[in-house]
Amino acid sequence: MEGVGLFGTIIVGGLAGWLAGILMDLRFGVLMNIIIGILGAALGSALFDRMHIFIMPGWWGYLVTGFVGACILLFLAKIVRR
Repeated sequence: MEGVGLFGTIIVGGLAGWLAGILMDLRFGVLMNIIIGILGAALGSALFDRMHIFIMPGWWGYLVTGFVGACILLFLAKIVRR
């Protein structure tokens, strides 16, 4: 993501994972939600890019895509955990 950088990606992805964990009310722990958020940010960004969906530039757009990706990954992790 242009303009965000590696450190920003980690911070925004972690925030997205934390927010997704709260919304989905999953008890994986804060650290696991942050890690899933970082991975989800990459997943969401790749999915949105692949589908030619453009949210907004900068870290707000990355937060939205990371949140969506983190929700998807947390949902899949919940299924696998059962």
